[in-house]
Amino acid sequence: MNTLAAVPKNGTLSKTNLNDNFSQLSQLLDGFFNREMPSTFTSNFNTGMSVPKVNIKENPEEFIVEMAVPGQKKSDFKLDIDNRVLSISTSKEEEQEQNNENYTFKEFGYSSFKRTFTLPNSVNDDEIKANYEDGILKVVLPKKEEAKQKPARKIEIS
Repeated sequence: MNTLAAVPKNGTLSKTNLNDNFSQLSQLLDGFFNREMPSTFTSNFNTGMSVPKVNIKENPEEFIVEMAVPGQKKSDFKLDIDNRVLSISTSKEEEQEQNNENYTFKEFGYSSFKRTFTLPNSVNDDEIKANYEDGILKVVLPKKEEAKQKPARKIEIS
């Protein structure tokens, strides 16, 4: 452990360079905060939930966004669309309390995330549907009629 002032046996303070000690402390803190942290810390610090990854599929009729978010209820989700930006978020508060003769144990937690997606102009945002089943949130983004891929056809020459 570094000390700011050394006290010799005769009781007088000896001179120490406080800047050296501060520099060492600064380097130690820089090293701690700038090092690569485990994914549990970088995911969504203090929330207990990482930002879920998504699969986005496209077919001729629609885009499908699938997000794995187990442990949630349908009512935990909030989906909004504003100016062609789809926002998917959830927040959950949990509290647990145990009372015993000799102690009370209380624990609480909070988890949340928010993902946003800018929708292409080809999406018919009036027809978006969402479903949550078996830990998977599925959002179907249907395409506008004019954006749907037309089947190949043969053109007759007159």
